[in-house]
Amino acid sequence: MPVTDPIADMLTRVRNALMVQHPVVEMPSSKAKVALTDILKREGYISDFEVVKTKPQDVLRLRLRYADDKAPAITGLKRVSKPGLRIHVQRNEVPRFYGGVGISIMSTSHGIMTGQEAWRKGVGGELMCYVW
Repeated sequence: MPVTDPIADMLTRVRNALMVQHPVVEMPSSKAKVALTDILKREGYISDFEVVKTKPQDVLRLRLRYADDKAPAITGLKRVSKPGLRIHVQRNEVPRFYGGVGISIMSTSHGIMTGQEAWRKGVGGELMCYVW
């Protein structure tokens, strides 16, 4: 059965892997997923990622990050904009999530970026997800 929301599928795979403390999680790759994963790496939520070239579709492999006491770096993931209900925010409405501890990830006309980067650049867009 085809996946109707690949970003929600990605977040669910990461959430499930964190619950059972897997060191690595794999999923089908896409440009949007790679851009989202790059943000997660820059913000320190995952340790590394790579795109493995395979047929018929490339595979995105994420190395999850845990603290010394096995606590995951990501404590929560929430999909905001869904295929049935897109959530768009203007440049002055970009949310700060979890009191500034978490990040919001947005798809803008300048590419996929954190809510804070979008606010600094003065652009709005589709609010994809929250990570904390």
